[in-house]
Amino acid sequence: MATIGFIGLGNMGGPMAINLVKAGHNVKAFDLSQAAMDTVVAEGGNAAASAADAVTGAEFVVSMLPAGKHVQGLFQTGDAPLFDLISKDALIIDSSTIDAATAQSVSAAAAERGLSFIDAPVSGGVGGAVAGTLAFMVGATDEQFAKAKPVLDVMGKNIFHAGQSGAGQIAKACNNMLLSILMTGTCEALNMGMKNGLDPAVLSEIMKQSSGGNWALNVYNPVPGVMDGVPSSNDYQGGFQVDLMYKDLGLAMDLSQQSASSVPMGSAARSLFSLHKAKGNGGLDFSSVIKLYQDQ
Repeated sequence: MATIGFIGLGNMGGPMAINLVKAGHNVKAFDLSQAAMDTVVAEGGNAAASAADAVTGAEFVVSMLPAGKHVQGLFQTGDAPLFDLISKDALIIDSSTIDAATAQSVSAAAAERGLSFIDAPVSGGVGGAVAGTLAFMVGATDEQFAKAKPVLDVMGKNIFHAGQSGAGQIAKACNNMLLSILMTGTCEALNMGMKNGLDPAVLSEIMKQSSGGNWALNVYNPVPGVMDGVPSSNDYQGGFQVDLMYKDLGLAMDLSQQSASSVPMGSAARSLFSLHKAKGNGGLDFSSVIKLYQDQ
């Protein structure tokens, strides 16, 4: 079993770290939230006094941070960059969702110091993080991917080698843009059905078994009470926040501009989430975008 430094114990990172603990790894966990660290410690993890403490002596370092500036600052450009402390033999696995350019820049800076840094963003939501069934999209060399896979297998079910550095972030941007389109489209269809007198549970089942079936209908229904164990049935608490979806769509729009890719549906979805966020819903799960249709 390995010694793993884990930094960032939010809705996704906390359960991921706990799964590593349950698999027998020695996890040194750090987060700015003491409550988040206490949750991991209660499952057998070790509380690190700082990010620096978490990575000292670690064979693997896993990070789950909000944005590219946090990743770059923590590892490379901050007052006490962790690159100065991490062992040359360690592998850094960044599971944050950030822009591909930053992932590539930080990876290159790591390589200049003789360190290994890979991007491995995830999909599957909080439920997937808890169950250990996440999908990982990895940007790495073949050697780095092979080294990372046993650790990723503990936290995920589907581990994809997307390509070289930055490829994981590109795949994640594509995936989340599609997710946003599917969720807004699902909300649109369900809202229309309900306004015309249909039971949302019955309509959902019809569409699930027909050509309109998709992930939002199958496992993440946005209508309260239709499905147990999803944010819509918990006042849209937990899950994947609107703020984060809006951030990820911004990454997708930047990527589309850099590659001259046409993304009219992705742009429309971002506009809807922007409006929903502006109404004060940024802290709710992204499936709450159905409220936007209902308000109208």
